[in-house]
Amino acid sequence: MDVLVVDDHPIVLQGCRRVLEDAGVETVHEATGIAAGYRRFRRHRPDLVVADLTFQGASLSGLALIRRIRAVAPGTRILVFSMHDDPEIAARALESGAAGYVLKDTASSELHLAFERVRDGGTYVAPSLAAEVDRLRREAPAAPPLTPRERQILARLGAGRSHGAIADELGLSYKTIANACTQLRRKLGARTLADLIRIALREAARNP
Repeated sequence: MDVLVVDDHPIVLQGCRRVLEDAGVETVHEATGIAAGYRRFRRHRPDLVVADLTFQGASLSGLALIRRIRAVAPGTRILVFSMHDDPEIAARALESGAAGYVLKDTASSELHLAFERVRDGGTYVAPSLAAEVDRLRREAPAAPPLTPRERQILARLGAGRSHGAIADELGLSYKTIANACTQLRRKLGARTLADLIRIALREAARNP
């Protein structure tokens, strides 16, 4: 069996290789970015892909990789190995075509279990997220009625930008961005900035 691991952290790649080889995988291919990962996928056509979601400079871009792989090879099994313990992000990964979602801070035995479940045609979601992911996938939230400018700001919040950085990037004042975030919180029902950032991450997962 061939497996492709896509992650930009060498230690993670080494750890995944060790777990996969212990599980009997014969060939492990590696890539450290989205473009390289897709090229290696097209070249080697592995049976299963283990992929992170977040790569340097590209928030949740792993979702786009999942969709591209599934578009050209619908039968490919994909397991997400992510630091994001947010059920909304996990739900989006599954909607994009992943069959499993496991957290990076888990024991290697859980990664091994998740791999075997996905390899054998099943699904796996980290136990701490499973109930909420199931609820989210059964619901169909309406898209918030945001202006193009509000979507620009929300996307940058989801990418980890500060108010000041967003102001610089968009050529606006700090006060304008702060006011826009207040309006976004009101529109989206976010009580705090942390709630708004959580929503921004969800939107980034929908539109990587």
